[in-house]
Amino acid sequence: MHIAWLGKKSPFCGNVTYSREITNALLDRNYHVSFLHFAQAESSRDNCSNCPEVLLPFIYKSQVYTIPALKASKVLMRSLQKLKPDVVHASLTLSPLDFALPEICEELNLPLIATFHPPFDSKLRNLKSSTQYLTYQLYAPFLARYDRVIVFSEIQRDLLIKLGVAAAKIAIIPNGVDENKYSPGYSHLKYQLQANRLFVYQGRIATEKNIEALLKAWKHSHLGNDCKLLIVGDGPLRNSLQTSYDKKHNIIWLGFVAEEEHRIDILRAADVFILPSLVEGLSISLLEAMSCGVACIATDAGADGEVLDAGAGVVLDTQGVATQLKTLLPLFRDQPEMTDLLGNKARQRVLQRYNLRQNLDKLESLYAEVVNAQPLSVIGNR
Repeated sequence: MHIAWLGKKSPFCGNVTYSREITNALLDRNYHVSFLHFAQAESSRDNCSNCPEVLLPFIYKSQVYTIPALKASKVLMRSLQKLKPDVVHASLTLSPLDFALPEICEELNLPLIATFHPPFDSKLRNLKSSTQYLTYQLYAPFLARYDRVIVFSEIQRDLLIKLGVAAAKIAIIPNGVDENKYSPGYSHLKYQLQANRLFVYQGRIATEKNIEALLKAWKHSHLGNDCKLLIVGDGPLRNSLQTSYDKKHNIIWLGFVAEEEHRIDILRAADVFILPSLVEGLSISLLEAMSCGVACIATDAGADGEVLDAGAGVVLDTQGVATQLKTLLPLFRDQPEMTDLLGNKARQRVLQRYNLRQNLDKLESLYAEVVNAQPLSVIGNR
């Protein structure tokens, strides 16, 4: 089967990781994959040597959204006419092109699947979550025209149904990680950092990630010089936060880490992974930490609370995160047996529900379902 994958390769974000992991796994299962993404002609082509690429012109792109060039729709249509895929799978990039895809694929008689990533606060408790709710409202009429829409949780599914997307079109396929690659193991990093206990945040340094709540709680807790907080990632708030929270508070700002092996090494060294977000979808960083056997603390934003419920980690309310962490941080410092137990439970949860193999099995079934639903005359014309 030939999959035309429309996704992201840069700048680095969860969508980039999702597209990379799924397309590489599809190639391993002997699918033919063509990767369509927004890039300039001179951009380097990476990670997918066996995966033909189509570069779509753009005006601007960020970790959050993309503004395509005016001719992007025509380039996309011509490319799909030439490729003649069996299925188009769009890992939606929050671009106006997302809204044109149903019409393009209807004209070409191609089944169309979307993975809908926008984060959300399941209880709609704050202004940021209201902004995310508007995104769902904006997208719902267009998602209703896709053949299938992949979401990560029951909460997202119920929200889209409420907004008019047919229940039969929505498939819940949580993010998954390669449990063999992201696995517990030894790391020299704690020794290099002179840390007895290592706490890690990995992700964007942005408002919705609520990093300052973590930093305030850490600074207030005075955990001692042998406890280090490692901040992995970059974003618009990094410079302002780094000036107030730095090495004298035993906080290390590592910046963006591109090499996957380095990120795995960091997670293997970590005792505790903390995700204080106000809104989320389903954090791949959280799943990667869990798969590496790290004790995890996360808010119940998005589907992250579902991932950690029933003892697989500690779930915080998005209100008063700093206050909750002030209580928890000393406890996680002083109770290594507890962090070991939670790390083991986190690893088991990934093996049971959130591994990449299960993700791909469900995705394969979905592909077969939409292809078999196409009229025979249409399939025969490809």
